[in-house]
Amino acid sequence: MKRFIPFLSSDPKVAVIRLQGAIAANARGGISDATFAPVIERAFSKGKPAAVALVINSPGGSPVQSALVAARVRRLAKEKDVKVHAFVEDVAASGGYWLACAADDIWVDPSSIVGSIGVVSAGFGFVEALGKLGVERRVHTAGENKSILDPFSPEKAEDIERLKALQTDIHASFIEHVKTHRGTRLKDDPEMFTGAFWTGARGVELGLADGIGHLVPKMKELYGAKVKFAAYEPKKPLIPRFGAQVLADLDQSMEERALYARFGLT
Repeated sequence: MKRFIPFLSSDPKVAVIRLQGAIAANARGGISDATFAPVIERAFSKGKPAAVALVINSPGGSPVQSALVAARVRRLAKEKDVKVHAFVEDVAASGGYWLACAADDIWVDPSSIVGSIGVVSAGFGFVEALGKLGVERRVHTAGENKSILDPFSPEKAEDIERLKALQTDIHASFIEHVKTHRGTRLKDDPEMFTGAFWTGARGVELGLADGIGHLVPKMKELYGAKVKFAAYEPKKPLIPRFGAQVLADLDQSMEERALYARFGLT
């Protein structure tokens, strides 16, 4: 009844958004701007929250989706004049750390993994396998660069050079994002932007995070013992997924496990 009594303030509310999983445009159960846009909008707009907390557990993924989600968080934080706090669980690495930098401050567990400020492209080459199987590769293109990095053809030096140029541009955007939002808190460490990653405790020393802290006690410390929490998450589909969709979800799950495995997590 407190909120209906004039001149009596309500207990502060913190809106909580869980960003869990790999980051990809077609992410199901993971993170994409299309999936989280309505979630983030509701979290900032419903009930005038005292703050928004991002609970992050992500090994990364698409740099574009990372940038879109982070930009949406920053735009709404400015429009609504609401402070944003990030809480890292197991990992906020690569794109996951990109998301964390959208917050005003970042809190970690001592054993969290943070960092990996870099860009990676990975794949397989099947040239010798095709030869052993007696399979002939046939590719016809209009445009000399339409078949670059074909996994069934030998790598070309000019294709690798083109890929590395793309990676350099994306890496520069990532670095700029981190520097813009972490500012002078970042320490001058030669490995900072090499793709290296660290534990949460070491991340605090390097300025990648602001301190050791977990969601509930830290929010109570900042907003009072009576702070309330409201969780916001994507709506689950009503119709079960069958057939090809199940296979697609299985493939995505395997890719996500591979991303987590890079940081010693399964």
